[in-house]
Amino acid sequence: MIENWYKADEAQKWREQAGADPADQELGERVYTSRLIGQNPDLLMHGGGNTSVKLSRPDLFGTPQRVLHVKGSGWDLDSIEAPGLPGVWLDPLMELRALGHLSDFQMVNVQRANLLDSGSPNPSVETLLHAFLPHKYVDHTHATPFLVLANLPNAEEICRKIFGDRLGIVPYIMPGFGLAKKAAEVFDANPNVEGLLLLNHGHFTFGATARESYDRIVSHTNEVAAYFGMKKLTTIGRRDPATNLDALPILRGVIAEVAAQRDDAMPVFDLRNGPEVMQFFDRSDLEELSQRGMASPDHVLRTKGCPLVLRASDLAAGRAQLKAKVEAFADAYRAYFDRQAPQADEPKTLLTPDPKHAWIEGVGLLGIGANAKAASIAADLAEQNVRVRSVGEDAGGFYPIGEKDRFDCEYWSLEQAKLGKSAPPPLQGRIVMVTGGAGAIGLATAKAFARAGANILLVDRDETALEVARSDLGSWHATFACDVTDKDAPDAAMAAAVHRFGGLDILVSNAGTATSGALLELGDEEFRQAFELNFFAHKVFATRAAQVMRAQGRGGQILFNISKQSINPGRNMGAYGTPKAATLFLMRQLTLELAEHGVRVNGMNADRIRSGLLTDGFIQERAAARGVSEETYMSGNLLGREVEARHVADAFVALALMERTTGHVVTVDGGNTEAELR
Repeated sequence: MIENWYKADEAQKWREQAGADPADQELGERVYTSRLIGQNPDLLMHGGGNTSVKLSRPDLFGTPQRVLHVKGSGWDLDSIEAPGLPGVWLDPLMELRALGHLSDFQMVNVQRANLLDSGSPNPSVETLLHAFLPHKYVDHTHATPFLVLANLPNAEEICRKIFGDRLGIVPYIMPGFGLAKKAAEVFDANPNVEGLLLLNHGHFTFGATARESYDRIVSHTNEVAAYFGMKKLTTIGRRDPATNLDALPILRGVIAEVAAQRDDAMPVFDLRNGPEVMQFFDRSDLEELSQRGMASPDHVLRTKGCPLVLRASDLAAGRAQLKAKVEAFADAYRAYFDRQAPQADEPKTLLTPDPKHAWIEGVGLLGIGANAKAASIAADLAEQNVRVRSVGEDAGGFYPIGEKDRFDCEYWSLEQAKLGKSAPPPLQGRIVMVTGGAGAIGLATAKAFARAGANILLVDRDETALEVARSDLGSWHATFACDVTDKDAPDAAMAAAVHRFGGLDILVSNAGTATSGALLELGDEEFRQAFELNFFAHKVFATRAAQVMRAQGRGGQILFNISKQSINPGRNMGAYGTPKAATLFLMRQLTLELAEHGVRVNGMNADRIRSGLLTDGFIQERAAARGVSEETYMSGNLLGREVEARHVADAFVALALMERTTGHVVTVDGGNTEAELR
């Protein structure tokens, strides 16, 4: 059951923080209850739903005027702030109700023309519905129980059983002017209703106060949940350990190939395999349910109308079968477009025909997106849809909107605007593993790749340091703790990348440590340990990563942090330089072996970077060995300037972007003639 999170003292804090103006205080509480709604995934997710409040504000002449503050495009309710509820002069909007027709372009234009601040985001496509209802506060959600109710074939009958005449029932109409007029007519027929059920869509409530409208959202949702026996909240985001994921890298490559994306762009996966999801796959009507559509029209923007369904036999059959299934999905999507596009009011351009979520028997549910955030959104919505389908079908039938209405929403210009049209960052869709990721160079490198659009798996042995690093790195990235010299570490790290993101595209093999001392005085065991970390770990991680990349069939990159020591030995540094020299040869060898698979292998020759390896104590020691000051040691290059971790990080990214470069070593040392490769 949904918990009511409203707290009067918290609401008062939001009012006080908004300032002394009574209208701003009302808006402050509106923000508070909007967040309460947005932070509960069983009420709505990812840009869905909207809220509003009607206030009085003076115009330029000081005359009080009615203003509607309504959620703006690009804002999510879970984190909304006052600017995310732009103000619109209400009276001009009310005059629109007298019109018989208003195009989407005209609607957007008149809403923007009446913004109090022309720099505000576009008001919601459902602004007029909020405007035409007379209540001060209006809330709209896509609650899981209401999606079950809204998509039943006898939804009106069941709604009356639950609510009597407390809810008005609005037939399905695509959001916009037509829906706003119809909803207002339904309300006018019974002004005593507490809310509206929008068939195949969602739920509206309203009230004189923010609390009253929010309380109704929660209580109505719980009444529906109780009717269907939905005692528990929907499980969203659960990723249990799994061992049967070998097909996921193959599937990534196949989807990218079928979607005809640029050579090295790849989809990112988000796996959900909790007990509820896995139990759903035991249903005998799985194939039929997969073709019914999505529980709410706006879901198709993130998930497409149907999942890709893969059985255990498909996975066992290998790449050819997986490609056949993905191609069949793409062919069906193109046929859907060809059926519906000629009926549209304006020309439409085919979206990429690749799946955006998948049901995989024995594996789980996949969200599929251009990056980890998009994949997570698709997975969240798909998890909610799995429960809506299951409960709804068992309660009388899951029957969402038909194909034409689905197409109209998916290809509606106002909805497409939610997804954005800006050019993607250069490394979007790439999964990057960085070993030694919690260290100075590793974390700086991870941040540089993240800025370029990649999603990162940080690998290091210290879990606490990894968590600090991941927090510093930001959302949509992951960590894996292991000692890279352990026998099982490489396979476990690759499995972690597949489990979290679906595969791996770039390995930055960076972990290492410097063992100093004259070779004649260094014990054999200590020397062997230096080789374990500075050579063998690089070798095994690289070969395991290459196997994942070969399975994907879309190329990839392996980048080694080789160090200046491989070229220019330092006094008493043989235990570090010798394995690094072997790693340089390893890079050359793998270049030859992996080129035919499109996997590029390059290296970084960096020198004197402050890090966990080059500590203050180590700098002091090396400076003394060379008879110079610490400052001179760190800036002892032709440029006379210290090289920092960020310079190495930027060079790693630059190497990754050199699409026709392999077998190359980039030097980042400020200029050191003795360490030049040629």
